[in-house]
Amino acid sequence: MAAAKSEPTRILILGGGYVGLYTALGLQKKLRANEASVTVVDPQPHMTYQPFLPEAAAGAIEPRHVVVPLRRVLKRCHVLTARVTGIEHERKSVTVEAADGHTEQLSYDVLVVALGSVARILPIPGLAEQGIAFKTIGEAIYLRNHVMTKLDEAASTLDPELRKRLLTFTVVGGGFAGIEALAELEDMTRFATRYYENIEPDDVRWVLVEAAGRILPEVRETLGVWTAEQLEKRGIEVYLSTAAKSFENGHVQLSDGTEFESDTIIWTAGVKANPVLAGSDLPVDKRGRVQATAGLQIVGHPDAWTAGDNAAVPDLSRTEEDPTATCPPNAQHAVRQARHLAKNIIRVLRGGQPKDYFHKNLGAVASLGLHKGVADALRLKIKGFPAWVFHRAYHVKAMPTFNRKVRITIDWLLGGLFRREVISLGQINNPKEEFARASKS
Repeated sequence: MAAAKSEPTRILILGGGYVGLYTALGLQKKLRANEASVTVVDPQPHMTYQPFLPEAAAGAIEPRHVVVPLRRVLKRCHVLTARVTGIEHERKSVTVEAADGHTEQLSYDVLVVALGSVARILPIPGLAEQGIAFKTIGEAIYLRNHVMTKLDEAASTLDPELRKRLLTFTVVGGGFAGIEALAELEDMTRFATRYYENIEPDDVRWVLVEAAGRILPEVRETLGVWTAEQLEKRGIEVYLSTAAKSFENGHVQLSDGTEFESDTIIWTAGVKANPVLAGSDLPVDKRGRVQATAGLQIVGHPDAWTAGDNAAVPDLSRTEEDPTATCPPNAQHAVRQARHLAKNIIRVLRGGQPKDYFHKNLGAVASLGLHKGVADALRLKIKGFPAWVFHRAYHVKAMPTFNRKVRITIDWLLGGLFRREVISLGQINNPKEEFARASKS
């Protein structure tokens, strides 16, 4: 009598971002029939390609095109739309909260922790009430509508002080997320003023606040200085070595004594590992990241894996200069780690040994608005239009799925022919209110 066939290995992936999506894609491509089942858990039914959020917010790309629907591309995986609230690896159990509010326990044989990062909120008065984060497509759409609505309100008011407040936009954080959001949105507002008879480009005030002494720490210092100079030439106020002290009621107070009114506070001042990890029984470092081996296994747990922003992965390319160095939390490492992780899981499932992850950072590139950019890549310093072209080429190549690559490229081509869209899709009117009002008429 033939022996009964063993059950497929249950692989549970927590998170559907870069790491979750690329790991699942790698597994569904390489796994044999009935070798393993793969379940991906994420509160959103899509993966967001975050480097394109600034262009989505500024109207250069259709927002739907910078997200990848998980169920559409992960056809051989199970996708569960739920939020992870607890991890007990000793029991091989994960607690999740579904969209309708109920909780359930998920069991597994192999765990992949890819929960990523969340915005790092500092205890600054007024920040929680006034701040707008910039990590999700929903926040990008909201921010675009918010900024355009402020232009509409400013064009309508007769109060000069209120008008000045409405047209003052503040960005906190001088890393890639902050600089790209600032540059793209400033470009958009300057373009949009041509459609307002009573708003001139000089009426719009953009302010950048950075606590460190430089911006864009991901590139060499000379390029950071050049970028700051370019922003200032566009009329953007740049405050370096300056901390935000208060945002209460939209009244901005900075550590150098500067004070002004602003109806828009965009917060991009850093991220932290998903706080769920701190309450788990997995080993974490002082920054709350899961401790990983160079093979991407969680330290002390060969049946658990991790990568991306929530993982402290040894950076083997820098161990000679710093033995404790870990890979920086960026998209470049997350994508490559995920592909490597999927291969390692397959190796271990088939009785092999995982291989160490090694990748030397190729550099960084940022868009500074239409036809403007900066890049520190392949040991080259690239500025202006060539850097902008390099930025678009690199990221469309890295964008998951051929479908999204084509759609984004078409968005760019159409934008070149017809210019960007500068329209607010309703922060003033509440469609439910309008519906209720109509029902009473």
